[in-house]
Amino acid sequence: MLTPEGATRSAEPLSGGEFKLFQSLIHREAGIFLAETKKALLVGRLSRRLRELGLTSFGEYHRYITKEDPAEQVRMLDCVSTNETHFFREPRQFDFIQERVIPEWQSAAAAGVRPRRVRVWSAACSTGEEPYSLAMMLLSHLPREAGWEIEILASDISTRVLDIARSATWSVESAGEIPEAYLKRYMLRGAGTQAGKMKAGPEVRSAIRFERINLNAESYPVTGRFDLILCRNVLIYFDAPSKVRICRQLLRHLEPSGYFFLGHAEAVMDMAGEVERAGPTIYRPAV
Repeated sequence: MLTPEGATRSAEPLSGGEFKLFQSLIHREAGIFLAETKKALLVGRLSRRLRELGLTSFGEYHRYITKEDPAEQVRMLDCVSTNETHFFREPRQFDFIQERVIPEWQSAAAAGVRPRRVRVWSAACSTGEEPYSLAMMLLSHLPREAGWEIEILASDISTRVLDIARSATWSVESAGEIPEAYLKRYMLRGAGTQAGKMKAGPEVRSAIRFERINLNAESYPVTGRFDLILCRNVLIYFDAPSKVRICRQLLRHLEPSGYFFLGHAEAVMDMAGEVERAGPTIYRPAV
């Protein structure tokens, strides 16, 4: 929508009523609760979409995504989602996997009481640093030549970050977060037009599959159970009832001997008797 001079009209301010409409829609569709203090954040995240669609009010945009083009809701949620991550984030949890969990699996496999297969779900994987970190660690300690099979499901609600994750390409500035041995073995350094970038090698990429999954959905399109489920630094955006519901739903997909990882600022609530603490914001199903 253009002014007579041909310039794009700026959007009208977001009213309190319009904010409540988006607050309700985002909570219903994604489980994310936006407090009143997040009004400016919402304006900053959605203003570009209004400009691209030629809309001049947030009320118009709300009507557009609810009545004219429901597919735009996916793009709206992409804009609203916070996607902060980096390689080997929260290293104490990676130390726990390496020093406690992997030896457990190796001993159990040697005793013939578990297969040499590990299934991991990185929920809310963002741009992929978490699942690629897991893949490097697991492939290094549980090699395919020793008969191990590593399968990692990486999911997020944002199609935008999933596209980045699938590309498996990052700035070399991120390399400092990766242990040197893993960096040399699993990462490829770009040259020519790709100078300044690095890409995960084929062995790591083949261990991961990406899917769009909304954690706020009534059920998840996954099959089987997982040895590890990581849902880190995402529950902070949900209200208390949603947190408990999502944790319980994720735990249904966890092996009885599996581990459930949350972010350092998160904790399971109102689930006494259902889980027990195993490490720093790491839980297991209660026995």
